[in-house]
Amino acid sequence: MPNTKRTRLVASTIAVALGATALAACGSSDSDSKTESGPVSLTYWTWTPGMDKVVDLWNKGPGKKDQITVTVKKQASGDTLVTKILTAHKAKKAPDLVQAEYQALPTLVSNDALADIAKDVGDAKSKFAEGVWQQTTLGTDAVYAVPQDIGPMMFYYRQDLFKKYGLTVPTTWEQFAQTARALKKKAPDKDLTTFSANDSGLFAGLAQQAGAKWWTTSGDKWKVGINDAATKKVADFWGGLVKEGAIDNQPMYTPSWNKALNTGKQIAWVSAVWAPGTLTTAAPDTKGKWAMAPLPQWSAGQSVTGSWGGSSTAVTTDSAHQAAAAKFAAWLNTDGGALQALAKDSGIYPAATNAQTSGAFTQPPAYFSNQSDFYTKAAAIAKTTAPSAWGPNVNVAYATFNDAFGAAAKNKSDFAAALDKMQADTVADLKKQGFGVSQ
Repeated sequence: MPNTKRTRLVASTIAVALGATALAACGSSDSDSKTESGPVSLTYWTWTPGMDKVVDLWNKGPGKKDQITVTVKKQASGDTLVTKILTAHKAKKAPDLVQAEYQALPTLVSNDALADIAKDVGDAKSKFAEGVWQQTTLGTDAVYAVPQDIGPMMFYYRQDLFKKYGLTVPTTWEQFAQTARALKKKAPDKDLTTFSANDSGLFAGLAQQAGAKWWTTSGDKWKVGINDAATKKVADFWGGLVKEGAIDNQPMYTPSWNKALNTGKQIAWVSAVWAPGTLTTAAPDTKGKWAMAPLPQWSAGQSVTGSWGGSSTAVTTDSAHQAAAAKFAAWLNTDGGALQALAKDSGIYPAATNAQTSGAFTQPPAYFSNQSDFYTKAAAIAKTTAPSAWGPNVNVAYATFNDAFGAAAKNKSDFAAALDKMQADTVADLKKQGFGVSQ
Protein backbone atom coordinates (compact mmCIF):
# COMPACT_ATOMS: atom_id res chain seq x y z
CA MET A 1 0.00 0.00 0.00
CA PRO A 2 1.39 3.38 -0.94
CA ASN A 3 1.22 5.06 2.46
CA THR A 4 3.16 2.34 4.23
CA LYS A 5 5.93 2.29 1.64
CA ARG A 6 9.45 3.24 2.64
CA THR A 7 8.70 4.44 6.12
CA ARG A 8 10.72 7.43 7.18
CA LEU A 9 11.66 7.83 10.80
CA VAL A 10 11.41 10.83 13.05
CA ALA A 11 14.06 13.52 13.08
CA SER A 12 13.48 14.96 16.53
CA THR A 13 14.80 18.48 16.12
CA ILE A 14 13.43 19.73 19.40
CA ALA A 15 15.26 18.89 22.63
CA VAL A 16 13.61 16.11 24.64
CA ALA A 17 11.74 17.82 27.42
CA LEU A 18 11.63 15.13 30.05
CA GLY A 19 15.21 13.95 30.37
CA ALA A 20 15.27 10.73 32.35
CA THR A 21 11.58 10.70 33.24
CA ALA A 22 10.16 7.20 32.94
CA LEU A 23 8.35 6.57 29.69
CA ALA A 24 5.32 5.13 31.43
CA ALA A 25 4.80 8.36 33.35
CA CYS A 26 4.41 10.46 30.22
CA GLY A 27 1.35 11.40 28.24
CA SER A 28 -1.28 11.49 30.95
CA SER A 29 -3.77 14.27 31.39
CA ASP A 30 -6.86 14.97 33.43
CA SER A 31 -8.53 16.72 30.52
CA ASP A 32 -11.38 14.86 28.85
CA SER A 33 -14.84 15.48 27.49
CA LYS A 34 -16.91 13.14 29.64
CA THR A 35 -18.38 16.03 31.62
CA GLU A 36 -18.77 18.33 28.64
CA SER A 37 -22.09 19.28 27.11
CA GLY A 38 -22.70 20.74 23.72
CA PRO A 39 -20.77 20.41 20.43
CA VAL A 40 -17.10 19.38 20.37
CA SER A 41 -14.84 20.35 17.47
CA LEU A 42 -11.63 18.38 16.86
CA THR A 43 -8.71 18.92 14.49
CA TYR A 44 -6.87 15.95 12.95
CA TRP A 45 -3.42 16.24 11.35
CA THR A 46 -2.87 13.45 8.81
CA TRP A 47 -1.06 12.78 5.54
CA THR A 48 -3.35 9.95 4.39
CA PRO A 49 -4.94 10.74 1.02
CA GLY A 50 -8.72 10.77 0.94
CA MET A 51 -9.01 11.04 4.72
CA ASP A 52 -11.47 13.92 4.41
CA LYS A 53 -13.94 11.55 2.69
CA VAL A 54 -13.59 9.01 5.49
CA VAL A 55 -14.03 11.65 8.18
CA ASP A 56 -17.21 12.83 6.44
CA LEU A 57 -18.75 9.46 7.34
CA TRP A 58 -18.10 10.23 11.00
CA ASN A 59 -19.33 13.81 10.84
CA LYS A 60 -22.60 12.73 9.20
CA GLY A 61 -23.07 9.61 11.34
CA PRO A 62 -21.73 8.78 14.82
CA GLY A 63 -20.06 12.16 15.16
CA LYS A 64 -23.26 14.04 14.41
CA LYS A 65 -25.13 11.94 16.95
CA ASP A 66 -22.48 12.62 19.61
CA GLN A 67 -22.04 16.27 18.55
CA ILE A 68 -18.36 15.62 17.79
CA THR A 69 -17.09 17.18 14.56
CA VAL A 70 -13.65 16.39 13.14
CA THR A 71 -11.80 18.64 10.70
CA VAL A 72 -8.92 17.19 8.66
CA LYS A 73 -5.77 19.25 8.17
CA LYS A 74 -3.52 17.64 5.56
CA GLN A 75 0.16 17.50 6.48
CA ALA A 76 3.45 16.19 5.20
CA SER A 77 4.49 12.82 6.62
CA GLY A 78 7.50 11.48 8.46
CA ASP A 79 10.12 13.81 9.89
CA THR A 80 8.33 16.97 8.85
CA LEU A 81 5.07 16.14 10.60
CA VAL A 82 6.64 14.99 13.86
CA THR A 83 8.80 18.10 14.05
CA LYS A 84 5.70 20.21 13.44
CA ILE A 85 3.78 18.36 16.17
CA LEU A 86 6.58 18.89 18.68
CA THR A 87 6.86 22.55 17.77
CA ALA A 88 3.12 23.03 18.21
CA HIS A 89 3.16 21.11 21.48
CA LYS A 90 5.95 23.29 22.84
CA ALA A 91 3.53 26.20 22.40
CA LYS A 92 0.66 24.08 23.80
CA LYS A 93 -1.10 24.34 20.45
CA ALA A 94 -0.92 20.82 19.04
CA PRO A 95 -4.09 19.53 17.32
CA ASP A 96 -6.46 17.10 19.02
CA LEU A 97 -5.47 14.14 16.86
CA VAL A 98 -2.36 13.23 14.89
CA GLN A 99 -1.35 10.44 12.55
CA ALA A 100 1.92 8.95 13.77
CA GLU A 101 4.12 6.16 12.50
CA TYR A 102 4.67 3.47 15.11
CA GLN A 103 8.38 4.25 15.29
CA ALA A 104 7.57 7.88 16.10
CA LEU A 105 5.42 7.15 19.14
CA PRO A 106 8.28 6.94 21.69
CA THR A 107 9.63 10.31 20.54
CA LEU A 108 6.21 11.92 20.90
CA VAL A 109 5.52 10.23 24.24
CA SER A 110 8.93 11.14 25.67
CA ASN A 111 8.13 14.76 24.83
CA ASP A 112 4.80 14.40 26.69
CA ALA A 113 2.93 15.16 23.46
CA LEU A 114 0.57 12.13 23.47
CA ALA A 115 -2.19 11.29 25.95
CA ASP A 116 -2.87 7.91 27.49
CA ILE A 117 -6.28 7.01 26.04
CA ALA A 118 -6.58 3.50 27.52
CA LYS A 119 -9.83 4.31 29.34
CA ASP A 120 -11.47 5.82 26.27
CA VAL A 121 -10.96 3.28 23.45
CA GLY A 122 -13.32 0.57 24.69
CA ASP A 123 -12.57 -2.93 23.42
CA ALA A 124 -10.40 -1.72 20.53
CA LYS A 125 -7.54 -4.00 21.61
CA SER A 126 -9.55 -7.08 20.58
CA LYS A 127 -9.62 -5.88 16.96
CA PHE A 128 -5.86 -6.13 16.42
CA ALA A 129 -3.13 -8.76 16.43
CA GLU A 130 -1.19 -8.72 19.69
CA GLY A 131 2.08 -7.68 18.04
CA VAL A 132 0.34 -4.78 16.29
CA TRP A 133 -1.47 -3.48 19.39
CA GLN A 134 1.76 -3.67 21.40
CA GLN A 135 3.32 -1.02 19.16
CA THR A 136 0.88 1.57 20.51
CA THR A 137 1.39 0.70 24.19
CA LEU A 138 5.20 0.79 24.22
CA GLY A 139 5.13 -2.20 26.55
CA THR A 140 3.15 -0.41 29.25
CA ASP A 141 -0.45 -0.46 30.47
CA ALA A 142 -0.99 2.86 28.72
CA VAL A 143 -2.43 3.23 25.21
CA TYR A 144 -0.93 6.07 23.21
CA ALA A 145 -2.68 5.50 19.88
CA VAL A 146 -4.99 3.20 17.93
CA PRO A 147 -3.37 1.22 15.07
CA GLN A 148 -4.43 2.35 11.61
CA ASP A 149 -2.41 0.60 8.91
CA ILE A 150 0.36 -1.98 9.01
CA GLY A 151 3.06 -3.45 6.79
CA PRO A 152 3.51 -7.16 7.59
CA MET A 153 6.52 -8.53 5.75
CA MET A 154 6.47 -11.36 3.23
CA PHE A 155 8.41 -12.91 0.38
CA TYR A 156 7.72 -12.05 -3.27
CA TYR A 157 9.12 -14.07 -6.14
CA ARG A 158 8.87 -14.51 -9.92
CA GLN A 159 6.79 -17.65 -10.15
CA ASP A 160 7.73 -18.26 -13.81
CA LEU A 161 11.48 -17.90 -13.25
CA PHE A 162 11.48 -20.06 -10.13
CA LYS A 163 9.90 -22.77 -12.28
CA LYS A 164 12.33 -22.16 -15.15
CA TYR A 165 15.38 -22.57 -12.91
CA GLY A 166 13.96 -25.39 -10.81
CA LEU A 167 13.91 -23.35 -7.60
CA THR A 168 11.75 -24.06 -4.57
CA VAL A 169 10.20 -21.25 -2.54
CA PRO A 170 12.30 -21.09 0.65
CA THR A 171 10.56 -21.58 3.98
CA THR A 172 13.69 -20.99 6.08
CA TRP A 173 16.52 -18.47 5.78
CA GLU A 174 18.97 -21.34 5.29
CA GLN A 175 16.93 -22.44 2.28
CA PHE A 176 16.84 -18.81 1.12
CA ALA A 177 20.66 -18.72 1.05
CA GLN A 178 20.78 -22.07 -0.76
CA THR A 179 18.28 -20.78 -3.33
CA ALA A 180 20.39 -17.66 -3.93
CA ARG A 181 23.48 -19.79 -4.53
CA ALA A 182 21.61 -22.26 -6.75
CA LEU A 183 20.35 -19.44 -8.96
CA LYS A 184 23.87 -18.02 -9.32
CA LYS A 185 25.12 -21.38 -10.55
CA LYS A 186 22.30 -21.78 -13.07
CA ALA A 187 22.13 -18.13 -14.19
CA PRO A 188 25.24 -16.15 -13.16
CA ASP A 189 23.78 -12.93 -14.59
CA LYS A 190 20.77 -13.05 -12.24
CA ASP A 191 20.29 -12.41 -8.51
CA LEU A 192 17.71 -13.77 -6.14
CA THR A 193 17.47 -10.34 -4.50
CA THR A 194 19.54 -7.42 -3.20
CA PHE A 195 20.56 -6.18 0.22
CA SER A 196 19.61 -2.52 0.29
CA ALA A 197 20.88 -0.01 2.86
CA ASN A 198 18.74 2.93 1.72
CA ASP A 199 15.65 1.91 3.69
CA SER A 200 16.41 1.06 7.29
CA GLY A 201 12.82 -0.08 7.86
CA LEU A 202 13.54 -3.30 5.95
CA PHE A 203 16.46 -4.25 8.19
CA ALA A 204 14.51 -3.26 11.31
CA GLY A 205 11.64 -5.54 10.27
CA LEU A 206 13.99 -8.45 9.63
CA ALA A 207 15.57 -7.96 13.06
CA GLN A 208 12.09 -7.76 14.61
CA GLN A 209 11.21 -11.11 13.04
CA ALA A 210 14.36 -12.63 14.54
CA GLY A 211 13.30 -11.51 18.02
CA ALA A 212 15.32 -8.31 18.39
CA LYS A 213 14.35 -5.72 21.01
CA TRP A 214 16.29 -2.60 20.07
CA TRP A 215 14.95 -0.35 22.84
CA THR A 216 13.59 -1.45 26.20
CA THR A 217 13.09 0.31 29.53
CA SER A 218 14.08 -0.58 33.08
CA GLY A 219 12.80 1.84 35.67
CA ASP A 220 13.76 5.30 34.48
CA LYS A 221 16.48 4.10 32.11
CA TRP A 222 16.63 2.98 28.50
CA LYS A 223 18.51 -0.10 27.38
CA VAL A 224 19.67 -0.23 23.78
CA GLY A 225 20.09 -3.67 22.21
CA ILE A 226 20.62 -2.90 18.55
CA ASN A 227 23.62 -5.22 18.39
CA ASP A 228 21.89 -8.00 20.32
CA ALA A 229 22.26 -11.65 19.31
CA ALA A 230 19.11 -11.66 17.16
CA THR A 231 20.18 -8.64 15.13
CA LYS A 232 23.75 -9.89 14.81
CA LYS A 233 22.34 -13.10 13.34
CA VAL A 234 20.44 -11.08 10.72
CA ALA A 235 23.43 -8.84 9.94
CA ASP A 236 25.83 -11.78 9.60
CA PHE A 237 23.39 -13.64 7.36
CA TRP A 238 22.91 -10.82 4.88
CA GLY A 239 26.52 -9.64 5.09
CA GLY A 240 27.71 -13.13 4.30
CA LEU A 241 25.50 -13.38 1.20
CA VAL A 242 26.68 -9.98 -0.05
CA LYS A 243 30.35 -10.78 0.59
CA GLU A 244 30.23 -14.07 -1.33
CA GLY A 245 28.28 -12.47 -4.18
CA ALA A 246 25.25 -14.72 -3.77
CA ILE A 247 22.96 -11.68 -3.91
CA ASP A 248 23.25 -8.14 -5.25
CA ASN A 249 24.24 -5.16 -3.09
CA GLN A 250 22.55 -2.27 -4.89
CA PRO A 251 20.00 0.02 -3.18
CA MET A 252 16.27 -0.19 -3.83
CA TYR A 253 14.03 2.38 -5.53
CA THR A 254 16.61 3.38 -8.15
CA PRO A 255 16.23 3.16 -11.95
CA SER A 256 18.77 0.33 -11.91
CA TRP A 257 16.80 -1.58 -9.30
CA ASN A 258 13.54 -1.05 -11.18
CA LYS A 259 15.17 -2.37 -14.35
CA ALA A 260 16.48 -5.44 -12.54
CA LEU A 261 12.97 -6.29 -11.36
CA ASN A 262 11.35 -5.52 -14.69
CA THR A 263 13.80 -7.56 -16.79
CA GLY A 264 14.06 -10.53 -14.45
CA LYS A 265 17.66 -9.87 -13.43
CA GLN A 266 16.38 -9.85 -9.83
CA ILE A 267 13.75 -12.53 -9.32
CA ALA A 268 12.62 -12.06 -5.72
CA TRP A 269 12.09 -9.34 -3.13
CA VAL A 270 11.71 -9.43 0.65
CA SER A 271 9.06 -6.77 1.19
CA ALA A 272 5.72 -6.02 2.85
CA VAL A 273 2.03 -6.14 2.04
CA TRP A 274 2.27 -2.86 0.10
CA ALA A 275 4.71 -4.35 -2.45
CA PRO A 276 2.13 -4.73 -5.27
CA GLY A 277 1.90 -0.95 -5.55
CA THR A 278 5.68 -0.61 -5.82
CA LEU A 279 5.99 -3.46 -8.32
CA THR A 280 3.24 -1.97 -10.48
CA THR A 281 5.47 1.06 -11.03
CA ALA A 282 8.91 -0.56 -10.87
CA ALA A 283 8.23 -3.68 -12.95
CA PRO A 284 5.12 -3.09 -15.09
CA ASP A 285 6.13 -5.70 -17.69
CA THR A 286 6.02 -8.52 -15.14
CA LYS A 287 2.44 -8.12 -13.98
CA GLY A 288 0.85 -11.50 -13.24
CA LYS A 289 4.22 -13.27 -13.03
CA TRP A 290 4.85 -12.77 -9.31
CA ALA A 291 3.56 -14.65 -6.29
CA MET A 292 3.65 -13.98 -2.55
CA ALA A 293 4.61 -16.36 0.26
CA PRO A 294 5.34 -16.04 4.00
CA LEU A 295 8.73 -14.71 5.03
CA PRO A 296 11.36 -17.46 5.45
CA GLN A 297 11.81 -18.48 9.10
CA TRP A 298 14.91 -18.86 11.26
CA SER A 299 13.74 -22.28 12.43
CA ALA A 300 11.65 -24.78 10.50
CA GLY A 301 8.04 -24.78 11.63
CA GLN A 302 8.06 -21.25 12.99
CA SER A 303 5.47 -18.70 11.90
CA VAL A 304 6.46 -15.10 12.64
CA THR A 305 6.93 -11.98 10.57
CA GLY A 306 8.33 -8.50 10.98
CA SER A 307 6.69 -5.18 10.18
CA TRP A 308 7.85 -2.63 7.62
CA GLY A 309 5.76 0.52 7.77
CA GLY A 310 2.44 1.51 9.22
CA SER A 311 0.89 4.26 11.30
CA SER A 312 -1.59 4.99 14.09
CA THR A 313 -4.05 7.64 15.25
CA ALA A 314 -3.03 9.37 18.49
CA VAL A 315 -4.58 11.99 20.80
CA THR A 316 -2.39 14.84 22.03
CA THR A 317 -2.01 16.05 25.59
CA ASP A 318 -2.90 19.54 24.34
CA SER A 319 -6.41 18.46 23.38
CA ALA A 320 -9.15 19.77 25.65
CA HIS A 321 -11.39 16.93 24.44
CA GLN A 322 -9.28 13.79 24.82
CA ALA A 323 -12.15 11.37 25.44
CA ALA A 324 -14.02 12.60 22.37
CA ALA A 325 -10.85 12.42 20.28
CA ALA A 326 -10.14 8.88 21.48
CA LYS A 327 -13.68 7.85 20.60
CA PHE A 328 -13.14 9.07 17.04
CA ALA A 329 -9.72 7.36 16.80
CA ALA A 330 -11.25 4.06 17.84
CA TRP A 331 -14.14 4.43 15.36
CA LEU A 332 -11.80 5.39 12.51
CA ASN A 333 -9.70 2.25 12.90
CA THR A 334 -12.24 -0.39 13.98
CA ASP A 335 -15.59 0.49 12.35
CA GLY A 336 -16.30 -1.65 9.30
CA GLY A 337 -17.56 1.22 7.16
CA ALA A 338 -14.66 3.47 8.09
CA LEU A 339 -12.13 0.74 7.35
CA GLN A 340 -13.57 0.00 3.92
CA ALA A 341 -13.54 3.71 3.13
CA LEU A 342 -9.90 3.89 4.24
CA ALA A 343 -9.10 1.02 1.90
CA LYS A 344 -11.03 2.51 -1.02
CA ASP A 345 -10.23 6.22 -0.66
CA SER A 346 -6.85 6.07 1.09
CA GLY A 347 -5.33 2.84 -0.23
CA ILE A 348 -4.24 1.52 3.15
CA TYR A 349 -3.87 -2.03 4.41
CA PRO A 350 -5.85 -1.91 7.67
CA ALA A 351 -4.40 -2.92 11.01
CA ALA A 352 -7.77 -4.22 12.21
CA THR A 353 -7.97 -7.95 11.52
CA ASN A 354 -11.69 -7.93 10.67
CA ALA A 355 -11.09 -5.69 7.64
CA GLN A 356 -8.20 -7.58 6.07
CA THR A 357 -10.31 -10.10 4.17
CA SER A 358 -13.50 -8.13 3.52
CA GLY A 359 -14.67 -5.45 1.13
CA ALA A 360 -11.72 -4.18 -0.88
CA PHE A 361 -9.67 -7.22 0.18
CA THR A 362 -11.89 -9.99 -1.16
CA GLN A 363 -10.08 -9.78 -4.51
CA PRO A 364 -6.29 -9.83 -5.01
CA PRO A 365 -4.39 -6.73 -6.17
CA ALA A 366 -4.61 -6.37 -9.95
CA TYR A 367 -0.85 -6.95 -10.24
CA PHE A 368 -1.35 -10.31 -8.48
CA SER A 369 -4.51 -11.37 -10.28
CA ASN A 370 -2.92 -14.81 -10.66
CA GLN A 371 -2.94 -15.32 -6.84
CA SER A 372 -6.57 -15.37 -5.75
CA ASP A 373 -5.72 -16.00 -2.09
CA PHE A 374 -3.34 -13.03 -1.82
CA TYR A 375 -5.23 -11.18 0.92
CA THR A 376 -6.30 -14.34 2.74
CA LYS A 377 -2.65 -15.31 2.98
CA ALA A 378 -1.64 -11.74 3.88
CA ALA A 379 -4.16 -11.64 6.75
CA ALA A 380 -2.82 -14.92 8.14
CA ILE A 381 0.73 -13.56 7.96
CA ALA A 382 -0.28 -10.27 9.61
CA LYS A 383 -1.54 -12.15 12.67
CA THR A 384 2.00 -13.46 13.24
CA THR A 385 3.58 -9.99 13.53
CA ALA A 386 6.30 -10.05 16.17
CA PRO A 387 6.36 -7.45 18.97
CA SER A 388 8.54 -4.42 18.31
CA ALA A 389 10.56 -2.22 20.64
CA TRP A 390 11.09 1.38 19.52
CA GLY A 391 12.85 4.18 21.37
CA PRO A 392 12.97 7.98 21.44
CA ASN A 393 15.87 8.35 18.98
CA VAL A 394 15.08 5.91 16.19
CA ASN A 395 16.10 8.62 13.75
CA VAL A 396 19.71 8.43 14.95
CA ALA A 397 19.82 4.65 14.65
CA TYR A 398 18.34 4.78 11.17
CA ALA A 399 20.69 7.52 9.97
CA THR A 400 23.68 5.51 11.18
CA PHE A 401 22.30 2.40 9.48
CA ASN A 402 22.09 4.20 6.16
CA ASP A 403 25.69 5.38 6.46
CA ALA A 404 27.40 2.38 8.07
CA PHE A 405 25.48 -0.38 6.31
CA GLY A 406 25.50 1.57 3.08
CA ALA A 407 29.29 1.57 3.08
CA ALA A 408 29.49 -2.06 4.23
CA ALA A 409 27.12 -3.24 1.49
CA LYS A 410 28.94 -1.26 -1.19
CA ASN A 411 32.36 -2.51 -0.10
CA LYS A 412 31.18 -6.01 0.84
CA SER A 413 32.78 -5.50 4.24
CA ASP A 414 31.89 -6.51 7.80
CA PHE A 415 28.21 -5.98 8.64
CA ALA A 416 28.90 -6.72 12.33
CA ALA A 417 31.12 -3.63 12.59
CA ALA A 418 28.37 -1.53 11.00
CA LEU A 419 25.90 -2.88 13.55
CA ASP A 420 28.23 -1.98 16.44
CA LYS A 421 28.51 1.54 15.03
CA MET A 422 24.72 1.78 14.97
CA GLN A 423 24.58 0.68 18.62
CA ALA A 424 27.28 3.10 19.76
CA ASP A 425 25.80 6.12 18.01
CA THR A 426 22.33 5.42 19.40
CA VAL A 427 23.55 5.07 22.98
CA ALA A 428 25.70 8.20 22.72
CA ASP A 429 22.75 10.22 21.43
CA LEU A 430 20.44 9.06 24.23
CA LYS A 431 23.00 10.16 26.81
CA LYS A 432 23.48 13.47 25.02
CA GLN A 433 19.74 14.11 25.18
CA GLY A 434 19.74 13.51 28.93
CA PHE A 435 18.19 10.07 29.11
CA GLY A 436 19.45 7.53 31.62
CA VAL A 437 20.94 4.56 29.80
CA SER A 438 21.35 1.10 31.32
CA GLN A 439 24.46 -0.67 30.11
